[in-house]
Amino acid sequence: MKLFRRGESSTTDATADTTADANGGSTAITTKATPTVTPGKGRPTPKRRDAQGKRRGPIAPAPLTAKEARARRKATRGNKEERKAASAERKLAAQDRRARMLAGEDKYLLPRDQGPVRAYVRDLVDARRNLVGLFMPMALVLIMSMFAAPGLQTIVTLAMLVMMLFMIIEGVILGRIVNNRVRERFPETTDTGYRLGWYAFVRASQIRKMRAPKPRVGPGEAV
Repeated sequence: MKLFRRGESSTTDATADTTADANGGSTAITTKATPTVTPGKGRPTPKRRDAQGKRRGPIAPAPLTAKEARARRKATRGNKEERKAASAERKLAAQDRRARMLAGEDKYLLPRDQGPVRAYVRDLVDARRNLVGLFMPMALVLIMSMFAAPGLQTIVTLAMLVMMLFMIIEGVILGRIVNNRVRERFPETTDTGYRLGWYAFVRASQIRKMRAPKPRVGPGEAV
């Protein structure tokens, strides 16, 4: 037999069910609470890009004429003093980056010059007195002498061929020396022998004062 009792208030949140067992023994009372329902916002959640677009404001329409485009660029550029200050700031920043690059700071170097392996190769080359570095000035002198005295064209051509032969021989020797030293100092390097040899040859063929980054060691110094 079930008994239901209702109080005077009709807003009760609990209902009691009393059930007697078959032998007329104990009774069990179960209480169920009505869950609390949170009212919705009544509108969908806006997308992120829509919310950002509202914060940014409306987008200006594209210019219809070239004159309008020039006027818009002039308005966004600022006045003459502001442009001069921005140009001077960019120039100082470029000079600072170049100075750091010439000083050998790894962060400002070109990708081909970055890393301790390439720095070590540069030191090896800079510590040597390379004949290949004389090729460019000597070639310039020979070419000027050929224009000054056309009769020396055959001699100049032969001299340049001999110089190129010496360059190839010294480049091969320099590449082997650099590769052997690098393998001893950096056995885990992934640079191939050809890449290291070519990098050393290009470095050695440049005039010492024009090398970038600048040499950190002098000729004859131990590396």
